Order: sequence, then C-alpha cells, then structure tokens
Amino acid sequence: MTDKQTKGSAMPVTYVIRFHIRPRQRDRFMTLLEGVLDAMRHEPMFRNAVLHADPGNKNHMMLYETWEDHADVLEVQLKRPYREAWHEALPDLLESPRDISIWQPVREDRAA
Repeated sequence: MTDKQTKGSAMPVTYVIRFHIRPRQRDRFMTLLEGVLDAMRHEPMFRNAVLHADPGNKNHMMLYETWEDHADVLEVQLKRPYREAWHEALPDLLESPRDISIWQPVREDRAA
C-alpha cells in the first residue's frame, strides 16, 4: 500500500466508456480489448471491469471499470505498454471517438 492510500486520499473512480465499433472491426476490437482487460486485472489498483454489448446493435459496447485511484490511472495505468496497440488501433476500430465519463462510487451492493 502506498503512503497516499494509507492516508486515505485515494478515492475509487469508475469510468464508463462507450464505443461505436466499425462493423468489420468488431473481431479486432474484441481481440485487442481482451488483451488489455486480461493484463489490467493483475494491476494492484484495479477493482473490476464489465464489458456490455447493446442487445440491439452488437457494435455498440460499453465498458464499466473501477480503479482505486484516478491519479494512478492517469499517471501509471494509461502508460502501460500492454495498452499501446489498443490505443493506436482505436481510430481504425471506431466510427467515432470513445465517449468517456468519470464517476465516483457512492454505494455498492452485491448478491448475498
């Protein structure tokens, strides 16, 4: 645990990212994203991620991911080498830029 965490200044943060994938790029999109998701699950500041598909359009997807600290995501996680191919490919994979919103968890419930 870092000094920042022990002092209580780090706050969990959730990113909701929407993607509009080019129709013929879905398989490549999934391959690259799955590589990123598989790698980031081993990061110490990672909490969870859920990838959703629009039931009406399989090329509209939403990624929901939660991390322990926004600053760590910006300063460390986004610079990880396993993300390079993913970020470089996005302009070719997507019809429009990603829609990214940032949220702070207020409450979390899980099945008993």
